[in-house]
Amino acid sequence: MIPENTEANIPAKEKLGTFAFFDIEHFLRNIIKNWYWFLLMFSLGYFLSFIYSKYYAQRIYASELSLSISNNTASYFTPNQSINFIWGQTGNQDGIFLKKLLLSRTHNEYLVKKLDLFSNYSTKGLIKATYLDKNDSPVFLEIDKTHLQQVNYPITLIPKGGNKYEVELPEEGQSTYLYSFLGEGFENISGFERPANKIVSLNQWYTTPNLRFKLVQNPQNPSIKLENVIISLTTVNDAVNEIIQNVGVSFDKEISTIMIISKRGYNLNGTVNFLNMSVKELKKKRVEDQNMVDENTSDYIKENLVKIRKKLDSAANKLNDLKVNEGLYDITNRDEKALTEIKDLEKQKAELITKINSLNSVRSSVASSNLDNLISLNAAGIEDGMFSATVSELKALYLKRRELATIYQPNSAPMREINRLINESRGKSDGSLRKYYGVFADQLQALNSKISSSEGDLATYPEKERKYLDVERGYNMIEATYNTLLTKQNETSIRVASNKSDITVIDPAKNLGQGPIAPNISRAKLLIIGFLMLIPLLIILLRELLDNKIRNVKELLQVTKMPLLGVIGNNSHDNNLTVLEQPKSSISEAFRGIRANLRFLHNQDNQSKVILITSSIGGEGKTYVSINIASVLGLSGKKTILLGMDLRKPKIFGDFNIDNKFGISNYLTGEVTIDQIINKTRIAGLDVATSGPIPPNPSELLMGEKNIEFIAELRKIYDFIIIDSPPVGLVADSFELMKYSDANVYVVRHEYTEKYMLKMIMEKYKNQEIKHLGLIYNDYSVKQGYGYGYGYGYGYGYGYFDEDKNYQEPWLIRFSNKLKNLFTRN
Repeated sequence: MIPENTEANIPAKEKLGTFAFFDIEHFLRNIIKNWYWFLLMFSLGYFLSFIYSKYYAQRIYASELSLSISNNTASYFTPNQSINFIWGQTGNQDGIFLKKLLLSRTHNEYLVKKLDLFSNYSTKGLIKATYLDKNDSPVFLEIDKTHLQQVNYPITLIPKGGNKYEVELPEEGQSTYLYSFLGEGFENISGFERPANKIVSLNQWYTTPNLRFKLVQNPQNPSIKLENVIISLTTVNDAVNEIIQNVGVSFDKEISTIMIISKRGYNLNGTVNFLNMSVKELKKKRVEDQNMVDENTSDYIKENLVKIRKKLDSAANKLNDLKVNEGLYDITNRDEKALTEIKDLEKQKAELITKINSLNSVRSSVASSNLDNLISLNAAGIEDGMFSATVSELKALYLKRRELATIYQPNSAPMREINRLINESRGKSDGSLRKYYGVFADQLQALNSKISSSEGDLATYPEKERKYLDVERGYNMIEATYNTLLTKQNETSIRVASNKSDITVIDPAKNLGQGPIAPNISRAKLLIIGFLMLIPLLIILLRELLDNKIRNVKELLQVTKMPLLGVIGNNSHDNNLTVLEQPKSSISEAFRGIRANLRFLHNQDNQSKVILITSSIGGEGKTYVSINIASVLGLSGKKTILLGMDLRKPKIFGDFNIDNKFGISNYLTGEVTIDQIINKTRIAGLDVATSGPIPPNPSELLMGEKNIEFIAELRKIYDFIIIDSPPVGLVADSFELMKYSDANVYVVRHEYTEKYMLKMIMEKYKNQEIKHLGLIYNDYSVKQGYGYGYGYGYGYGYGYFDEDKNYQEPWLIRFSNKLKNLFTRN
């Protein structure tokens, strides 16, 4: 593209353009340019994720157990368990009660204490520690619960052969704040030194101030040979909480009586064994508790049968006496319908009184501190899961109080708290029973009312006959009570004989080689790799946001609205004389293109032309451009002079090997003549006037009349006067010199010139304070991969010219060209 003279098309007060805050194109190219960092971070991320997954990631496993819940089973409380349930209720209440039981604190505390689940087993290799199931260890740790123990204190056992193990304790970390497994609290002891390592045999007590235990042989003799076993004790509370947090209970969607229990943990065998042991202990305890309650109920019924039998015998004797002594064997003209109704009502009353007496027995047992004699609520004709739950909790609290009583004083805080919980639970139990008393009282009152109403019909009988009827009725009531107890006794005997667990395991928990459920190794790998690859991306993004340099020719032209004279590539030559010493290079050809485009900036007449070259700051290539523009003009046969008017920072003399002893500064001060400062070069048509020594007042010299006259004098001699002027971003000298120039060239250096530096020159250009202004984009590197399409002669011809034959295109361009050739073959 040949830039046009757009001076006439620029509005007088056109609004200034603004550069884009973020150059997405350059950002993407920068990413491609730094591809090796992403490859490095990907490799590092893959390596770290491999190390993490192999040596550091603790796998979490899960196993499941399914069981069915038998319905219509009698109600029993479960000792040492906090929530019980009752079968035969509506919906899936039995399953809900069982779920609460399995997740209850007391049930899991019972398991922790019975199975010593407060001991955590692991083994450690060179890098990674692996959690073990208790049965994976060759020995078990059996603690002395009467001795204070330090928790969260790893005990390392190293096999020494012959059933001997070296006990190794940590170098540091021993504490005087020890835990009591009986009182489940902490106590302080006196300070002590770290116990030395010691070799112990199986079943030999190991005793230190903070530990007391012995090692017991694992009867299963595990096949895994371990170099060490690490055992760490934890509090009962922590062990229970860990279990509750990792146990899940759900129900089958199609059959609600099928329950699925799951357990998560660091060891698959550990989760399997826990589920199987938990359900096994649950079934075992439920059978024991059922038998105990049924036996209590059977004893209660037998005791009451003996009492009722005596009453029945006494009533029978009275009835016989009336028959023998009074001669009353029967009553003539009896109202059998009324008598039958009364008999049925009195039978119901007898059964109801039996229930009330059974309920009183249950209530009396609850009120006492010993629930071992509690009978079944079935004896009172009641099934109540909530009552069973509160009684279960109450018995657990009684057991807890007995344990605490061996350690604490009666008025201590733990004892007061356990007594408070007992009273609270006892109140709940009594509250559950109280509602049945109201129901029974209402039923009893209704029966008495009906009996009284029916008795009115007996008033017509003679006194002797009424006496007989009263005795007969009393006998019948006692007989009904006796028969009711016999029925209950038979039911209880059958239940004792056929008692079995109401829980049936469908699928026990098994180790089927299930994979871990967490952590998600693939996801963790992606996160690690993604995070590391994000680092160079963020750095590039941050640099892009903070970098305010010009790096896009299209955007530069769109914002500034200035004509582009040419694009100069990166100069790899060791000096600034590119056109002179490398005339066949692509950069030299670019300067020839600029020479042609300069014609469009000034009037096309035969007069001498002054071309001023400036930039924003130093280092943008202003001097380099000045030298080579002057060179191409001189080589074209035009009589040209290059003026070094950057008096503050002289440069040109070094490139042309000229002595800078005398220069423009000397001439402007009147020290020398014009002929003394003009120097010949290797180019016949090119002369150079260097800046000379740095003067104390460069601005005054450049803006003085002497300098104006100097330029006017040179116009008479030369066709082109090229002025290497000071940068406009630092001093205002160039703006004054532009008043006497025919064309002005502003040099912008790729990835060097800051965007904000162009604001001043843009304002002056758009306000028409500066005319005949064109841009040169300098130091553009083709390796950046930009393809703006400005055509031949603009610095894009690398490799085409003779002196560029050693140039090698970037791999991305080579790859792109090969693809094009591949798909364009015929």
